[in-house]
Amino acid sequence: MNIQEHVPGTIWLMPYPVSLGGARFEARMTIVRLGDGSLVVHSPGPLAAAVHDWMLTLGRVAVIVAPGNFHHLHVADCQCAFPDAQTWICPGVERRQRALRFDGVLGGRLPASMQTEFEQAFVCGRLMAEVALLHRPTRTLLLVDLVERFGDDTPNVNWMLRACMKLFGMWNRPALAPEYRIAGWKDRATARAALERILAWDFDRVVIAHGDLIERDAKSVLRRAWRATLV
Repeated sequence: MNIQEHVPGTIWLMPYPVSLGGARFEARMTIVRLGDGSLVVHSPGPLAAAVHDWMLTLGRVAVIVAPGNFHHLHVADCQCAFPDAQTWICPGVERRQRALRFDGVLGGRLPASMQTEFEQAFVCGRLMAEVALLHRPTRTLLLVDLVERFGDDTPNVNWMLRACMKLFGMWNRPALAPEYRIAGWKDRATARAALERILAWDFDRVVIAHGDLIERDAKSVLRRAWRATLV
């Protein structure tokens, strides 16, 4: 069980291995403790028995969040583990997981338990979409694919992942996921406005799903990663 306490007493991270087209790397589940002691599980990962039991010691899971239309594979298992939790999804997840039960769709409103602590912004590409979430009390921005950050210091990646990232000019250079860059945006002006809204939020760290965390100069790193869309 590889659990990392990112913000003492409030945010925990669990990296786990994934494989895509022969490329091996890690994804990251995030757990946020709300002011009332309940938990938000952001982008759930596989829940081994030890992870499930550990989460029970943290508090009651109130909300399960599928924040991107490519980040939903472990949601049903998380629902089985925590049947009393609400499930909120990014628009588009319902088309990729037609049997998935959910309580609400992010982008318009937030679950009641999250409204006082979070901001949200929906960013929609032609292929990939996600809802960015800002946890205001810790000034932590939660993203999944709007930034990927692979480089020489990234653990647990194989040669195929390195080759792909170098091909896309993303090795040692944070950038939008290739699916955003290749397929583009449904509405570029709307996407640009959403990214600018995110950059206007008050945050100083970024938790991402794939690659190294952004813990310094966060806004500068994001602006560089998004520069082709922001111009």
